[in-house]
Amino acid sequence: MSIVTTYQRAFNGKRVDPYPVEVLKRVDRPTTAIKDHEVQRVDERESGFMRCRRGDFGPQLKREVDHFIKKHPLGGALSWMTSNLIDLVDGKASDHKAPIPDDPEALARHIKQTAYFLRADLVGICKLPPYAVYSNKFPGGEEIHLNHKYAIAILIDQDYKTAEAAVGNDWISGSMSFLSYSTSGFIACILADYIRRLGYPARAHHARHYQVVVPPILLWAGLGEMCRVGDIVLNPFLGTRFKAAVVTTDMPLAVDKPIDFGLQDFCAKCEKCARHCPSGSIPFGADAKEMHNGYEKWANNVESCTKQRVGNKTGSSCGVCINVCPWNKPYTPFHRFVEWTMRNVPVARR
Repeated sequence: MSIVTTYQRAFNGKRVDPYPVEVLKRVDRPTTAIKDHEVQRVDERESGFMRCRRGDFGPQLKREVDHFIKKHPLGGALSWMTSNLIDLVDGKASDHKAPIPDDPEALARHIKQTAYFLRADLVGICKLPPYAVYSNKFPGGEEIHLNHKYAIAILIDQDYKTAEAAVGNDWISGSMSFLSYSTSGFIACILADYIRRLGYPARAHHARHYQVVVPPILLWAGLGEMCRVGDIVLNPFLGTRFKAAVVTTDMPLAVDKPIDFGLQDFCAKCEKCARHCPSGSIPFGADAKEMHNGYEKWANNVESCTKQRVGNKTGSSCGVCINVCPWNKPYTPFHRFVEWTMRNVPVARR
């Protein structure tokens, strides 16, 4: 049996997703407006935590930003592990392409199955939008040049039981985040290395080592919709209870389509995260959306949110919005029925 035949057999079959993604409504474009010709690439130095490191939010938070996760020993250990993945994100692709099928559908299916084998919770693939690549790096401002064609997004659950019990002042939120950051980064580094060994360029992007802006990739890869929390994508099975890493590559891959599970209507009516936000950073009202840099989002207050997470004196970070969100539920038959109702019956979203 030839190696090509062996790979073809491995690549054949239905996609094995752990959640029923096949029931989701697929659409041509994300459910929030994106004016592709108006969206400009953004500088990594202008994100909330990077501005905090620069001192934009005062000297105290500038001192705290590199320590607020490490206030809990577990958070410190997970943060340290994430930082040590920096040398593994990139490398030279093999000079010889492996004798595998060049069918994008088969390759996409195989890459997803490989990511699930590595213990990813959800995976999606899209073409890499040019505006999803940062323009400059933190802290030195070096220009970023990334011309890969495709993005593979990897989601890792932060653990329902922990998220459901967390209250924002119990020191566990930072550890939850970096459990998922370190795990998704570990998977992304292995997957990128694997793709390079098959003969295609690939780079991993994960916490502290991103060259890409993650939310637009998640939207186009069919892993969620924008939600009231702001620049956050909500997944129909995990809520916002996840962190993501990305692998960019030139391997020819079939792409997923964006999804519509009624979240824009739901978030317009719910407002639970806004009511419970301890810093008042999440806006109220169905009309609180705005166009920002060519895309539509709820206008949350990045400064007060960052100050709450970094400066929390009785905890490590926050996570209240994750805890209270109605989409943060276990994957049980009862909750699957409730989620189906929220996706398909508008009156249930009130």
